[in-house]
Amino acid sequence: MFVPCHQKLVSAFLLLYCLHLSAFDFLWPCPQKCICRQDTLEVNCSSKHLTVVPEGLHISARRLNLSGNRLKTLIRRQFYGLTQLEELDLSGNIISMIEVEAFQGLKYLRILKIKNNRLKIIPVGVFSGLSSLLSLDISKNEILVFLDYTFQEMVNLRELNAGENDLVFISQRAFVGLQSLQELNVDHSNLTSIPTDAFSQLQSLSKLRLRRLNINVLPNYAFRRLHQLRTLQILQWPSLETLNSNSLVNLNITSLVISNCNLSAIPYASLRHLTHLIYLDLSYNPITSIESNKLGELLRLQEFHLVGGKLLRIEPGAFRCLAHFKLLNVSSNRLTTLEESAFHAVGNLQILRLDRNPLTCDCRLLWVMRRRFRLNFDGRQPTCSAHERGRRREFRDFSEAEFSKVFICRQAGILERKLQDVMVDEGTNVQFECKVDGYPQPSITWLSPQQTPFSSVGRIRVHANGTLEVRYAQVQDTGTYLCIASNAAGNDNISASLHVRSSSRNYTPPNFFDESLVETSLPPSTNSSAQLSSPFPFDAKTIVIATTMGFLSFLSSVVICFVFMFLWSQSKGQIKHTATIDFVPRSSMGGGGEGGDTGRFTMKLI
Repeated sequence: MFVPCHQKLVSAFLLLYCLHLSAFDFLWPCPQKCICRQDTLEVNCSSKHLTVVPEGLHISARRLNLSGNRLKTLIRRQFYGLTQLEELDLSGNIISMIEVEAFQGLKYLRILKIKNNRLKIIPVGVFSGLSSLLSLDISKNEILVFLDYTFQEMVNLRELNAGENDLVFISQRAFVGLQSLQELNVDHSNLTSIPTDAFSQLQSLSKLRLRRLNINVLPNYAFRRLHQLRTLQILQWPSLETLNSNSLVNLNITSLVISNCNLSAIPYASLRHLTHLIYLDLSYNPITSIESNKLGELLRLQEFHLVGGKLLRIEPGAFRCLAHFKLLNVSSNRLTTLEESAFHAVGNLQILRLDRNPLTCDCRLLWVMRRRFRLNFDGRQPTCSAHERGRRREFRDFSEAEFSKVFICRQAGILERKLQDVMVDEGTNVQFECKVDGYPQPSITWLSPQQTPFSSVGRIRVHANGTLEVRYAQVQDTGTYLCIASNAAGNDNISASLHVRSSSRNYTPPNFFDESLVETSLPPSTNSSAQLSSPFPFDAKTIVIATTMGFLSFLSSVVICFVFMFLWSQSKGQIKHTATIDFVPRSSMGGGGEGGDTGRFTMKLI
């Protein structure tokens, strides 16, 4: 029988394939319920409802996936035969105990995942033999404490994820041996203080993330000896209100994130040490202002993010001296404007995020409009929201012809320039008016004769309408006061003079307390001749008061004596209330005899 050549080739191919499968089965046995791939040397036993580690795993396996099963315990030398294993995934089981040396023999293991289990403690020696491990994930367990030398043999470990545990304490020497660790994640734990001593063991650490901790103050020298640290992330600490001035000292970080915390002001004193800082993110803090000339020491700063805060004002010179500044993101705040004078050089600015702010489109934002096609708004166009002619219009929708009509300002001016020259007696209340006009609404500042500004509180105060009030004027208040009205278009000022006459005899002191509780030192008004004719040096009222005080003093002395006697008698024992007395009565003749009868009577003490 003749067989075509192509059929012979097909038969030969099928024979070789069957021989290959037989060799595969022989050389690469696969446990039941698992999927084995010889080309990648991988054994996948994920989500197979396994309660124990399957037997029959081939010695050549490089990757073993046991995630999503029902494993409870790992015994000593559980994987001892898998000498070539490089990656082991035990995530998503119910492991509550791992015996010492459970991973002994896995000398080539690089990646170990034990996340999302039920571990409460890791005994010292569990990770014995894992000298080649590079990445360890023990997140989402119930671990309470890291003991001394827990990770001591993991000399090559570079990444440790220990987030979302119930950690309350990290021992001082817990991280001893992690000489190569570069990235540490301790998220969502119950730590109430920074484990500074433990962190100081991590000489090679370059990235540290601390998320959801219940700490309200970042103490001084919190991260000492971490000279290789480059990225520090402090995320979602709702109690964090303060950074001590030396909390970040000696750090060489280039990226700092402190977001979703409770900082009400930028921690300038803490940041000034970070001369290598390039990226700064303080988003989602209730910060209200960026002050001028406070960030000048961050010479390398390129990006600043403050999203979702309560930012009301960015002062002129806020980013002065920052020659490399390229990106500002202050979206979702309460800014009404951003002046060009805030920056060292707007020509270096590449990305500007001003969206979701109630911007007032006037001359202060004209510099942004002129650069609107060169600046990158990151796909979020700023919108005018406080000017009738520009309401709800994106910046890109304005034509240059509209600039002179919309983006305008009117110089601040004093409305009533009447002379205010007041002369009053000491103790009088005085008010000076300062009514202004301009667009945008001018700010009003009152200066004292010594050129110091007044605030809205104090004896001399500035009211919301610009009026200066001097309460209970004093002689030292005499002088010339200056009202300055200013806005982006210019300034105006007006002076007011105050002269305060001294009136010490008739002056009534300010009513800072209840005068009804103070008795005057002046005698009542009486006829002077009657006083001179009085034969006695004291009046009847004085005599009565003196007598009464003397009687009370005498009475109190007597009472004290009686109390003392009572206490003394109590200390001498029980008091006898009756006494029997023997006596010899006299004879009727006035003499007595030896044999005379004696008498006796009993006396009762009351």
